[in-house]
Amino acid sequence: MRKIYLDHNATTPVHPEIREAIEPYLSEQFGNPSSIHWAGRDVRKEVEDARKEIASFFGCQPLEVVFTSSGTESDNLALKGVAFRKGNAGKHIVTSQVEHPAVMNSCRFLEAKGFRVTYVPVNRYGIVEPDSVRKALTPDTVLVSVMYANNETGSVMPIPEIGEIVRNAGVLMHTDAVQAAGKIPIDFAALPVDMLTFSGHKVNALKGAGGLVIRKGIELEALIHGGHQERGRRGGTENVVGIITMGKAFQLLRTGMEEEVAGIRRLRDKFEKGLFGRIPELVLNGHPTERLPNTVNISFRFVEGEAMLLNLDMMGIACSSGSACTSGSLEPSPILMAMGADPTDSQGALRFSLGLGNTEADVEYAIDAIETVVNKLRALSPLYPGAKEAKAR
Repeated sequence: MRKIYLDHNATTPVHPEIREAIEPYLSEQFGNPSSIHWAGRDVRKEVEDARKEIASFFGCQPLEVVFTSSGTESDNLALKGVAFRKGNAGKHIVTSQVEHPAVMNSCRFLEAKGFRVTYVPVNRYGIVEPDSVRKALTPDTVLVSVMYANNETGSVMPIPEIGEIVRNAGVLMHTDAVQAAGKIPIDFAALPVDMLTFSGHKVNALKGAGGLVIRKGIELEALIHGGHQERGRRGGTENVVGIITMGKAFQLLRTGMEEEVAGIRRLRDKFEKGLFGRIPELVLNGHPTERLPNTVNISFRFVEGEAMLLNLDMMGIACSSGSACTSGSLEPSPILMAMGADPTDSQGALRFSLGLGNTEADVEYAIDAIETVVNKLRALSPLYPGAKEAKAR
């Protein structure tokens, strides 16, 4: 069976050059970077070189890069680190209704600890309006956290505008850039944000390593206490191999992202055009242009997303459902509902995200397979007006 991977927003394959680069760290270069002898020093140099590469990509200082185990840990460090550090100085946090669970559940945790959280709405494209953030700010607001790009729809938020409003109010600003990093240009030095989350396995590096860029001068309460690693901000022996692969991934992106993204965008547009040209009753979820170049979220009307997901999987196509059916819930996607999408349409939403390794042949095969599955399922749907015609096809 042919296998087509269209779920790059979930995770990405390891880049071939990165696979080659890590071999020494699985054998002779095994030292603990905190050790002062030669074995530790050799590895410490590689960790710091990776930190420099990542800093160069984001346009920040190496000392502003703090390594963690994941984007989720980085989000937790940003939100809880600020909240606990500020103490009684302010108990109000502002975020959006479409954040990643790492932010949403951190906010709910903080609410249980006595903090007040305002979840600002989004427009019909899933984008946070800057004025909504402005209106949500209060004298005791200590942090605003708005993602750079949504993982489900790909919609890109106006972070420069939101950040400027937040900075002028004297409030700290965090953005989860896990999905945006490597897909759109990010210049931390020029952005009016104080903290930025990134993750290795979203940019063709290994799982188990992420990071938080923290602007110089910002103090956070540590969440993981132990040794002196990461200048006391995150105790625990570093994931050397994961960090090195992140450094290599961002080094490759720094020199080749523009060309790579242009190629992926062409494939994404061909894929999207093919689906809308051959299958009726589709709805694009997210902004048509202010969107990540690799992401397409589509509602297939009169079809259940879970049924499509399973049928496409049997045809070798890996994608993800826009609804929460796969997690055991019958509720439609909270992201799409926050956008004001029709609940029935939301149940038939799928996300396709392209990336390294995808080809035009993949796109053509996927379009054919999706059309076949949609026709098959609509023929069984009593709600589809053209069920008889679909059954005949």
